[in-house]
Amino acid sequence: MKRASRPQTCDIFCNVIDNYGDIGVCWRLARQLANEHGLAVRLWVDDLGSLAKLCPGADATLQSQHRRGVEVCLWSKNFPEVQPAELVIEAFACKLPQGYIEAMAAQQQNPVWVNLEYLSAEDWVEGCHKLPSPHPSLTLTKYFFFPGFTPKTGGLLLERDLFARRDAFLSDTLQQQQAFWRSIGMAMPSAETLKISLFAYENAALESLFDAWANGTQPVLCLVPEGRILPQAGLYFDDDAPRAGGTYTRGNLQVRVLPFIEQERYDELLWACDVNFVRGEDSFVRAQWAGRPFIWQIYPQHDAVHLKKLQAFLMLYSEQLSRSASQAVEGFWQAWNPDGTTSHSTKPSNDNGQVAGYSTGSGQAWLSFVAARGELDSHAQHWARLQAENNLALNLLDFFQEIGTMRAN
Repeated sequence: MKRASRPQTCDIFCNVIDNYGDIGVCWRLARQLANEHGLAVRLWVDDLGSLAKLCPGADATLQSQHRRGVEVCLWSKNFPEVQPAELVIEAFACKLPQGYIEAMAAQQQNPVWVNLEYLSAEDWVEGCHKLPSPHPSLTLTKYFFFPGFTPKTGGLLLERDLFARRDAFLSDTLQQQQAFWRSIGMAMPSAETLKISLFAYENAALESLFDAWANGTQPVLCLVPEGRILPQAGLYFDDDAPRAGGTYTRGNLQVRVLPFIEQERYDELLWACDVNFVRGEDSFVRAQWAGRPFIWQIYPQHDAVHLKKLQAFLMLYSEQLSRSASQAVEGFWQAWNPDGTTSHSTKPSNDNGQVAGYSTGSGQAWLSFVAARGELDSHAQHWARLQAENNLALNLLDFFQEIGTMRAN
């Protein structure tokens, strides 16, 4: 049986919808395929401004540019006539330009066309991974490719040197860690300070959690990158216009606002902290590679469908935890994701001093979570090593070869 070769070219299409999650995943995948596997990668993006937030060197006014080994192209309504790549990745079910689809069908050897789906731990994902979807009128087949947490899924994005860089950072307190803290305008915190990163959507549970930190016995430093949770965090300290560089203190809680952080430096933030709050998909995966306890705020969906996805991941993640630690994780994650999130623009104002959807349970649930930190630290490191065995970029390239071999035989 003849074994097909790996692709030389790849087009990735990204329709930016919201919150940098989709472009974050696509930009990370594009760089990995180009820089680690030698593919000529074009990343087609319909919102270059979003990419510029993740890659400060990017110019949002250019139709085409090369950044970090990737050709970045504006995906405009008037899509140009181009030669389709051998591997075509349609991210998160975005709709490819009709002219590009027709150009794929006209190739002597059709490209391998992949719909890279959203990440999920739900059971049904294994059965749908790699399923074909023939085009209704053209001689093309699209394949569904599901990232995931089991060997029967597409795995997770992981750069080959990430763990080595992480471990070097963690072992180098004199230079790398101190340089990180200086870069955000701070001295390295004391050993007894609990360092927390908070990257989140608006969340009704925030005030109760801040109260628990402020009134607790341990000093807490909370680093908040600019984002959707920032206005709500500012209102807790009676500041209706918080901005990068701002520092706030109440009791044992200190909150510092950071500017929006590019991808490489965000990893350092996760490594430097003891506990990480993350949201969506990209930061969720990066928190797992950090090997630290983390709390995931899943993107809310209609009819609370997202809570099923949250529970599916919790079941996998907690399998090897003790009963008490598993209950602590589940209890706090549920308190942080009560029934979707609620956006607030004012201080709580009803008879009980609370807004609709406000969760009073997050502060109490935090006490159980932080009490289990020793076990959660060890488990997070074990989980990261386990998931590293299933690499998304490598699996995509292997799948390309699988389809090529099937066509050749």
